Amino acid sequence: MSERITTPFGFESTALEVVEGVDLSGRRAVVTGGASGIGVETVRALAAAGAEVTIAARDVEAGRGVAAEVSASTGNSAVLVAPLELTSQESVKAFARNWDGPLHLLINNAGVMATPLTRTPEGWELQFATNHFGHFTLTLGLFAALRAEGARVVNVSSTGHLASPVVFDDIHFERREYDRWQAYGQSKTANVLFGVEAGRRWAGEGVTMNALMPGGILTALQRHITPEELEERRRLRGGGKPVRFKTPEQGAATTLVLAVSPLVEGRSGLYFEDCDEALPHAEGMTDGLAAHAADPEAAAQLWEVSEETLKVHA
Repeated sequence: MSERITTPFGFESTALEVVEGVDLSGRRAVVTGGASGIGVETVRALAAAGAEVTIAARDVEAGRGVAAEVSASTGNSAVLVAPLELTSQESVKAFARNWDGPLHLLINNAGVMATPLTRTPEGWELQFATNHFGHFTLTLGLFAALRAEGARVVNVSSTGHLASPVVFDDIHFERREYDRWQAYGQSKTANVLFGVEAGRRWAGEGVTMNALMPGGILTALQRHITPEELEERRRLRGGGKPVRFKTPEQGAATTLVLAVSPLVEGRSGLYFEDCDEALPHAEGMTDGLAAHAADPEAAAQLWEVSEETLKVHA
């Protein structure tokens, strides 16, 4: 077993601090959900380090506004925008088809959380369809561009993965009662398992994939949660103790560690929190990596189910 990775950064570090002194000139990046929340700060840090960054956004106008602001603040004019609706397989495949040239960094950042029961036209539960299926199709669709130069893929997961493994016999809540936190949890578990199996399948391909918990950040992600419920979950997560929230700038830091740090070069299937590789979850902990999210058999099954459902292959 490899030694656990720790970095000089931590809870209070910001994305810009992580990329200080890093030169990404000539590197190309895609950030899904780059028009809001921690996605904006992820885009800003990559642009500040000199990368060409494409904001993949459902709201193209919002993306253009962010691109203009980031370009002005960083002096990097190579901040682009392209449409991407993760719940639409047609939109995701079109984005991948339209990509031209190499891709060095794919940040699978976009997501939804704790939504009321909603189904896509295919009948898929919305959170799983958005957080996993959309990014699975996108990543495999871009694989040739990623493999051409060697690349890193970063999946924004959550400590919410502790709530549920992927329930393979009823992923879309067709037979069990819908629980929005379990649905969110299994989608975030899928984000981690994706990297576990990618590491096995892509060994020697020069493409790595890792996942992270950004921390608690107050953004539009919480739009489906009442203030009372948010406070209750905050209390439970802290074991009754106050939980500190991060700023979006701090929330994007762990993403940037996985995107640029030489300490994770060549590594796949890892899960980071507060800029360090997470410890295994144990009873009494409110964080850490759940065993069900590190299970290679579940990771292989998830990949097979995803390929069969989506009819996509790398």
